[in-house]
Amino acid sequence: AILSTVHVTASDGKLMLRRDAPNRVAEWDGWEGDTHGPAVLFHIWPVMDRKADPEAMAVMRREFADAGFSPHFWEAVELAAQRDDTKYALGSVLNHVLMHQTIVGIESMEQMAMADAYPDVIVGCTGGGSNFAGIAFPFIGAGLRGGPKPRIVAVEPAACPSLTRGKYAYDFGDTGHMAPLTKMHTLGSTFTPPGFHAGGLRYHGMAPLISHIYELGLMDAVAIPQTECFRAAIDFARTEGIVPAPEPTHAIAAAIREAKKAKETGEETVILTALCGHGHFDLAAYDEFL
Repeated sequence: AILSTVHVTASDGKLMLRRDAPNRVAEWDGWEGDTHGPAVLFHIWPVMDRKADPEAMAVMRREFADAGFSPHFWEAVELAAQRDDTKYALGSVLNHVLMHQTIVGIESMEQMAMADAYPDVIVGCTGGGSNFAGIAFPFIGAGLRGGPKPRIVAVEPAACPSLTRGKYAYDFGDTGHMAPLTKMHTLGSTFTPPGFHAGGLRYHGMAPLISHIYELGLMDAVAIPQTECFRAAIDFARTEGIVPAPEPTHAIAAAIREAKKAKETGEETVILTALCGHGHFDLAAYDEFL
C-alpha cells in the first residue's frame, strides 16, 4: 500500500481526513466517541499534513484525552505533527515494537537464572501484543533453539478476544482504512468493543508476529471476563501490596488459574508473568468494582 500525505481539517467539532494517493482522493467524515477517533488518528498521523489547522489539532487533543490516552502521548503526537524534522514511531502492535519489548523477556531470563529456576508457564496480558511478546518471545526463541519449552499463554479480555474469536486474515489496522493491510487475527477493523477498564487491551487486531506463532501452535490463548480480573487484582494487591493496572489483571487472573490447577494436581509449577503497569491512576475503576 502507498501512503501519502493525509490532510486534516475540522468542522463543527468533527475531523475531516483526506488522503492523496495515486489516482485516488477520498474523504472521510469525522468520528465521534471514545474509540473511532483516536484509533484512526493513532494510525494516520505519521503521514499527516504537518500544517494541520489549529481547530483540527484541538479536536484531536480532545479526542485523545476523552479516550484516556496519556497527555504525554498527545504531546509527542502534537510536537511531531508540527515539525518537519521530527518523527514519531508507533508504540504498539507493529513488529518492530515487539522486538524492542523483548528486553523484558531477556531480563526475566537473567532473573530466573539468579533464582536457579525456569518457568513452566508464562502468561501475559494481550491487546495488540507488544507487552506479551516482550516477555514471551525470548523464551519461545530459546525453546526453538533446543532449550526448555514452557507453555505460553496469551490472556485477552473477553470483551475484545481477537485471538480466541477473531479471524486470521488481512485487515486494516485502523478504522479509517488508511493503514496498509496486515495479516493478523482480527475482529474486523470496524469492530467497536464495549466499554471496559483495560483501555490498553481495546484493539480489534493482534500483532502480525503473535498471530503467526499462534497459528504455528507455539502458544495458547484464553479470554477472561473483567470481573474475574478485578477479583484477582484485589487478591494480588492484598497479598503483594501492589495495585496493578487493569491490563495486567488479566495475566494475574490467568496465573491464579494456573496456580490453582497446579495445587489440585500436586505438580510443582513455576509461573512467570509481567506486571506491566500500576493502577495508581485506575483507583476509580477499583472503587466502581468494589
